[in-house]
Amino acid sequence: MRDKRMRDITVGSLLKVCTCPHIDEDIALVEDFRQLPLPQDTSRMECLLLAVCLEGEARYTVDTAEHTVHPNDIIIVSHNQKTGRSWLSPDCKGIGLLLDYDFFHEAIKNIHEMSSLFIFARFNPVYKLLPEETERIKTYLSMIRNKIGNTRHHFRKETVQSLITAMIYDVSNALYRSQTSRSATSTSAEKIFAGFIKLVEDNFREQRKLSWYGQQLCITPKYLYGAVKQVSKCTPTDWIDDYVTLEIKLMLKNTTKSIKEIAQELNFSSQSFLGKYFKDRVGVSPKEYRKN
Repeated sequence: MRDKRMRDITVGSLLKVCTCPHIDEDIALVEDFRQLPLPQDTSRMECLLLAVCLEGEARYTVDTAEHTVHPNDIIIVSHNQKTGRSWLSPDCKGIGLLLDYDFFHEAIKNIHEMSSLFIFARFNPVYKLLPEETERIKTYLSMIRNKIGNTRHHFRKETVQSLITAMIYDVSNALYRSQTSRSATSTSAEKIFAGFIKLVEDNFREQRKLSWYGQQLCITPKYLYGAVKQVSKCTPTDWIDDYVTLEIKLMLKNTTKSIKEIAQELNFSSQSFLGKYFKDRVGVSPKEYRKN
């Protein structure tokens, strides 16, 4: 159950306290690190933060672990992670991009391996870019800034989304390099978690039973539960539900399929069962979500 006292950080909540280039409540570009939502009190990220440090130093916690940021470091804080105790040196400079989580997943939904790399980033939220990678990310962010400002462009949002997708390819390439260098020292639990996430990505539309995933990995459901919980602080069911819920959201937003058709495609026993499943996790019915 969520802690109601904990502040949620969204693109919309950022826009209430600072003026920065944005499109609706889907995308916001922060050109001054001091405007980034890195609070003193523990807060929950309800969007995705991607930022690059250019000068100085910063410290903050993600899921209680403290991280130090230096020039050429990239920062990724994902949906549902908890951040707090931030500190910036007087000379700290950087650029940040906040993306609505549904918007982010829409941008990467057809890109194989991408979400796995960003899951890797959940547990490695700061990593070093090569100097040429930093310059490339700065170029992307400059182009995104210019396109956001061109309000007369009929396809402004679509163009910005395409630029973000291209930038994410380059960010993910750096993630892949970092992940590859760390894979040799991965613990048994980390390897199980990585295998589990790969299985979920490929099979969540048909399979939601923990026992099935344990069978594929040749371990007991109890052992799988313990490994995933140890590495990610979330249960295997939480991960499966996140993938299923997000897929329902995307289908409701981006297709004209009926709720019954969505239920059939995602292997729910009935439309009413999908409706209850979705409302329990999102707070509104599929029909209300689509309407709003």
